[in-house]
Amino acid sequence: MKYFFFFIIISTTNVAYSELLKPQANFLPGEVIFIQLTALQNNNHPYQNAGIEQTWKFAHPSNKQYTVPLSNFIKMMHSDSYSIMINHKKHNINLVEQGVNISFFMVELVDKTDNKFGIQWIVEKVLLKGELKNCWMTVSVSQPVLIAKSA
Repeated sequence: MKYFFFFIIISTTNVAYSELLKPQANFLPGEVIFIQLTALQNNNHPYQNAGIEQTWKFAHPSNKQYTVPLSNFIKMMHSDSYSIMINHKKHNINLVEQGVNISFFMVELVDKTDNKFGIQWIVEKVLLKGELKNCWMTVSVSQPVLIAKSA
């Protein structure tokens, strides 16, 4: 089942490289994070900061009030606090708690210099009316915390 999940996301992501994915009610909470992290891992594909823009598209409307416009979000992602996520080597998404409308994850991320970080990632279902209704979107991403330093 785990392999099936990744196959679907990878094939969906490859098809959508010419156009960024949009939130959809059928994406599960872990899939949303996977889409965002995979985009950040390949940040400049197919164009500069496409990964950051893809990540921003899955920011919850309540979160976007702090990150708009996109240019501000790009600056934030290139800051010392979050830049380790850009072009990182690998990530592991671990479910901590799944609720009806909110889910908590712990992400382990290895940056391009082989340092390992822990990140708390929270996604919440959009309950407002409109095209985002029932879509899982990111409400909070903690600053990465160093877990292990490369030798």
